[in-house]
Amino acid sequence: MPENIAAILPELWLAAGQTFLMLGIGLTAAVLIGGPLGILLFLLGPGQSLDNKPAFLILNWIVNTVRSFPFIILLVALVPFTRIIAGTSIGPLAAAVPLSVAAIPYFARLVDQCLREVPRGVIEAAHAMGASELQIVWRVLVVEARSGLVLALTVLSVSFLSYSAIAGVVGGGGIGDLAIRYGYYRFQTDVMVFTVVLLVVLVQILQFVGNTMARRLDKR
Repeated sequence: MPENIAAILPELWLAAGQTFLMLGIGLTAAVLIGGPLGILLFLLGPGQSLDNKPAFLILNWIVNTVRSFPFIILLVALVPFTRIIAGTSIGPLAAAVPLSVAAIPYFARLVDQCLREVPRGVIEAAHAMGASELQIVWRVLVVEARSGLVLALTVLSVSFLSYSAIAGVVGGGGIGDLAIRYGYYRFQTDVMVFTVVLLVVLVQILQFVGNTMARRLDKR
């Protein structure tokens, strides 16, 4: 093992933990807030059970607006908000705040798109049998779209793994911070290559797990 890589191994374990912490908080916020937001966005859409054009347009605009911000700009713009929530603007917990803000509308849009793939006839049949809106959401929409929702969460995980690396550039910690401090500032090319390879491996693992779960849940 190259000397430079061996020297940073203790920090590498810490950086990996920080990356998973940021990713875990961001994904949790996406599922708990972005998931229901995406369902609401779908239900408020044209021709759906809660069809409400003004509410849909406002919610749709908010989701699209937040998603349109480049993450590095959102990271900087949310510094005051991050200080209120996390008490600091540096470190993995602080970086998790803008990651969560970016992940929520991102996942909401993916959920909305997945639910649109559910056959209209299945939803109408549930309505005809007298199912409530909550029952239709959990027993029809989510069940029918579960394979797509897992793939959506996989896409989100892969995308935000790279976002967590960006967060490291501005003091968020994690693998990205390690790559910048050693690979870029200290010109240790082997460390830079090693961290890139590590991120590639993590992406492959996430994608494999997501694809496997989605395939098992797909009953079509």
